[in-house]
Amino acid sequence: MPACVGSVSLDGLSGRAVEIEVDISNGLPATVLVGLPDAMVNEARDRCRAAVTNSGTSWPDQRVTINLAPSTVPKSGSHYDLAIAVAVFAAKSLVPGQWLRDSAFIGELALDGRLRAVRGVLPATLAAAEAGFARVVVPEVNVPEAQLVDGIDVIGVRSLRQVVAWLTGAEEPDDPPVPPLDNPPTIGGHSDHRLAELDLADVSGHDDARLALLVAAAGGHHLSMVGPPGVGKTMLAQRLPGLLPDLAHRDALEVSAVHSVAGVLPTDTPLLTRPPFLDPHHTASAAAIVGGGSRVVRPGAMSLAHRGVLFLDEAPEFAVNVLEALRQPLESGHVVVSRAAVTAVYPARFQLILAANPCPCGQAATIGSSCRCTPAMRRRYGDKLSGPIRDRIDIHRTLTAPSRPELARAISTPRGTAELAEQVLLARERQTQRLAETSWCLNADVPGPELRRQWPVTDDARLLLDRQLAADHVNPRTADRVLRLAWTLADLHAHDRPDGDDVLMALALRRGSPVASELRQLVVAS
Repeated sequence: MPACVGSVSLDGLSGRAVEIEVDISNGLPATVLVGLPDAMVNEARDRCRAAVTNSGTSWPDQRVTINLAPSTVPKSGSHYDLAIAVAVFAAKSLVPGQWLRDSAFIGELALDGRLRAVRGVLPATLAAAEAGFARVVVPEVNVPEAQLVDGIDVIGVRSLRQVVAWLTGAEEPDDPPVPPLDNPPTIGGHSDHRLAELDLADVSGHDDARLALLVAAAGGHHLSMVGPPGVGKTMLAQRLPGLLPDLAHRDALEVSAVHSVAGVLPTDTPLLTRPPFLDPHHTASAAAIVGGGSRVVRPGAMSLAHRGVLFLDEAPEFAVNVLEALRQPLESGHVVVSRAAVTAVYPARFQLILAANPCPCGQAATIGSSCRCTPAMRRRYGDKLSGPIRDRIDIHRTLTAPSRPELARAISTPRGTAELAEQVLLARERQTQRLAETSWCLNADVPGPELRRQWPVTDDARLLLDRQLAADHVNPRTADRVLRLAWTLADLHAHDRPDGDDVLMALALRRGSPVASELRQLVVAS
């Protein structure tokens, strides 16, 4: 009778149960692997043969047929090794089948039988729990990651010999520990420790930009900053994560799952509780930003920044196809990466921050400007950010170098990150209460029709926005984004509903025009 062992197949972050069937029959010695395996899975035959041989038994000297069911699903990855080897042991009647029926086996085998760490253990364990498995057997170094999933027992092992000993009830051998998976550097990622040291009080002047950052953090809005080099765009963007609250447990699991699939999840802290911050270089390819790969589809910077911040510095220098790829994720909140044999869907609900110079040389609109760029050069430079992309940005700010009096006044007046983070937290708590019965969490997520239907603004605010629409000063999509901004301003001011002043301030933030002095008091100490 063929032996059957459970494992998990990953498609993006979603997974499904896979049955590894092994049949040993009479015939010429051969090992046949079927079930749409890719080259990486096909190589498992040699790895498993060596691991089984070096674990105290012999590979069957007969015809071995290994089927990965369902056969219509493409199989990729090295995490099937352990399940294949255990199925061979079961087919040889060397291990009992009582523990195999409700167990999922995940791990890559070394030639000597050691169990190496693999990527994607967290989403694989989630898929195993949803498929009804009672327990999952993973490499010992992946145990902290797998234990984040409730409702399933996690068995950590170091080698195939330990797995066999656990299945048979024998004494487990004391095999040496296996080193964790080498984490490649994240595409433009930064550690929480580095970001935690940055304080918004370090930015002198720029009250309008600091206010824009506060509103963006409170409502999850996208932000664009234009200004000459050295004016402080990058300093402001890098201080945005400090204003954001910790991730909710559900969001933390989702973010950690994305980083696990990408192979960049830290071993010592498998649950990421802080919003990620990604700032890829402008030479990054479309696959690095969107996601992709020739054999295995991996998440890109958009997905790694899920529930966090994606900062594109020198935005016009990015390739046009990379910038245009932002359109769909900014609206839908996910990325679909399609290849000939597989389609992977990754979450990508990030907060986009763009920074750009006013012209190719960066000196336009500065005091004593030495810019020699022609109007045509400036227009071509600005047109690299298309209208649809600009229209999806909620807040636009133009930064100029602060004057000497402004710098002198700013030495003692700015509020720091810790104080402003409390305002952000209070504003988000108001949003959480208002949106408690919906699937949305932030003002920036609420669709325009639902916003107008369920949460109407005051009469003066509505009339003001209607006049803007009638005069063609804003289009319907812009009007919806202004409403979302108005609600965020109302949450910061603890208003029950946005009034006319909130809409006027939202229009100023949207258009990049100066904001009222009373609004600046949100970021200036009294």
